[in-house]
Amino acid sequence: MRTTSSREVYRNPWIRVREDTVERADGSAGVYGVVEKSDFAVVLPAERDGFWLVEQYRYPVGRRAWEFPQGTWAAGDGGTPEELARAELAEETGLRAGDLRHLGHLDLASGLTTQEFDVWLATGLTPGPTAREATEADMRQAFVGEGELRAMVREGRFTDAPSLAAWSLLLLG
Repeated sequence: MRTTSSREVYRNPWIRVREDTVERADGSAGVYGVVEKSDFAVVLPAERDGFWLVEQYRYPVGRRAWEFPQGTWAAGDGGTPEELARAELAEETGLRAGDLRHLGHLDLASGLTTQEFDVWLATGLTPGPTAREATEADMRQAFVGEGELRAMVREGRFTDAPSLAAWSLLLLG
C-alpha cells in the first residue's frame, strides 16, 4: 500500500487526525482516517495478591470506568517510558514503585490510531501524595484482590481494553 496524499483534518494539543489517500497493491484507490496520539504507559500496581485500580468518568463512553493507572506526558513534558510509568503511578495513586518491570509494548488499535503503549508491573509499593490533573479530580482508587478483579471482568465492571491487555501480559508471565 502506498500513500499518495495526506491532509490534516483536525488537531488539538492531545490529538491529530489525518486523512490519507492510498493506492492498494491491486492499484485501487482508498482513503484512511488515522488518529495520531502520543504513546502512553499502563501500570499494574501489585501487592498482597491483588492490584490497585483507579476509577474515573470517561467522557467518550459517558460513564465511570475502572482501569489500571495509565496516561501520557502532558504537552511539553517528556522522558523515558519507565519515567512515564513512574510518573503516572505516582500522579494517579500516590504510590511509588520500588521495582518496575517492563511486561511488553502493544498497539492500542492498529486499524485506527498510531498510539502504542508500554505495560509495567509495579511492586515494592510505598504510599505518597497524588498529583492528579484537573481531568482526574473525580478519580478514586481501590485495592482489589485478583479474585475480585476476575469477577469485575466477568461481570462487565472492568472493560478498559488497555488494562485487560496489560493484565493478559502479566498472566502470560
